[in-house]
Amino acid sequence: MRNLIINERNNIARQRMPPMGQREFSQRDTQTLCALDNRRSNSQNRRMTDMTQPFSQSPAPASSLAGRKGWIITDGKAGMVVQAKGVADALGLDYVMKDVDPSGIWRILAPWGPVDPAAKLGQPGSVFAPPWPAVAIATGRASIPYIRAIKKLAGPQTYTVVLQDPKSGPGTADLIWVPQHDKRRGPNVLATLTSPHSFTPARLKQLADELPDEIKVLPSPRVAVVLGGKNGVYKFTEDDDARFAASLRSLSALGASFLITPSRRTHQRLIAAAEDATRDAPCILWTGEGANPYPHFLAAADILIVTADSVNMCGEACATGKPVYIFTPSGGSAKFARFHQGLAEHGATRPLPTVFENLENWTYEPLDSAARIAGEINHRYAKRKQMLSGIMS
Repeated sequence: MRNLIINERNNIARQRMPPMGQREFSQRDTQTLCALDNRRSNSQNRRMTDMTQPFSQSPAPASSLAGRKGWIITDGKAGMVVQAKGVADALGLDYVMKDVDPSGIWRILAPWGPVDPAAKLGQPGSVFAPPWPAVAIATGRASIPYIRAIKKLAGPQTYTVVLQDPKSGPGTADLIWVPQHDKRRGPNVLATLTSPHSFTPARLKQLADELPDEIKVLPSPRVAVVLGGKNGVYKFTEDDDARFAASLRSLSALGASFLITPSRRTHQRLIAAAEDATRDAPCILWTGEGANPYPHFLAAADILIVTADSVNMCGEACATGKPVYIFTPSGGSAKFARFHQGLAEHGATRPLPTVFENLENWTYEPLDSAARIAGEINHRYAKRKQMLSGIMS
């Protein structure tokens, strides 16, 4: 079923996992590409120009939009899809994905320009034609002309949402969500510490109850190692990779087992460093083939280590309520610094030590931004429906 490298000293199978295509995992793969607060939004008691207050621990109310039709409009990028699906799932929408890929001048003009006339938006036979959905969620530069046009054509029948700053003004959609480390604010702007995703407390519990045998047999503490990679601000030099490996090696010496998963951006040198550093420990390393065990890794881990380059992956780790160590490679930016400062101030994360001398444990309120965003959408949609009684269906 898979190649096994036997660890003679511990008599535990060390597993490389290209074969997981033959293994059934209860997950939604499209929600976990790139391996992406269960709070009530109390709009009546806060000014809409400042929507970044600490989250309430109250559960989100049942969605009044549950079962209604929804559209998710993206350019297909994995990180964007994860965020949009997180919100749609929290709302309970019956949604369809609508990918857009404008070309030529229409791509250059996005997000400020119009939709390519060839899309025939609003006309019979178009991918974007009535009946309009109750909610349309857009994210990514290429999607913005479409959500703006839908808002105009559908009117109040469709509640429009943009995830991330559209760069085209507050009138682009009815509600705009931005991460708290972004600076856009306004009456229709909601900011949360982490990005939305679909790792709700209920889903994490279900995943924990359905762990595959390969994960169950690993001894505690289980350490999930979630690898990102180079991007526009983080460099991941050879020295960075060596520093990361030294940290994992010291954890191995303390008796940890490892669940390692790379993302599409992870460079081979970092994967090799992680594999070599954990060679003497019980370990599952996903090689990128077959189903991604990342959801089960999140649910099974006692401790998580995440590289600093991915806002989505750091946020998903902080949905667990378990200790999260952040590895920061060379580089960075003011925006990333604000994000990681927020996670640390929440009590979720600590810097990854170069050498572990002992294992720490701490707890915090798990972060689930999708529920808070959904709560805000529900509240505003219900308020609109009440105001336009007899007009909205």
